[in-house]
Amino acid sequence: MSNKIVSPCISICKTDPITGFCYGCARTEDEKKLWKDENTPDNWKKKNLETILERMKGWQAETFKESYENKIKEGVSIYKKHLLKKN
Repeated sequence: MSNKIVSPCISICKTDPITGFCYGCARTEDEKKLWKDENTPDNWKKKNLETILERMKGWQAETFKESYENKIKEGVSIYKKHLLKKN
């Protein structure tokens, strides 16, 4: 995962019906699609990471940061790691 920008998905994939933002990563459906598109440039992904962090407040931001850092280091979000331990 050296220079690859890791997707902000932390495996909590539920969308708020009012804002249209994912509860886990604060992205819109369109932003999620762009992340999956292999032609999306890294500079867009870096800017989007900044944007989604600006959308988050309080515990959501702290939980996301901790889980995203874990995903970068270990390849899996804290939530997903917890689910895998249960199985």
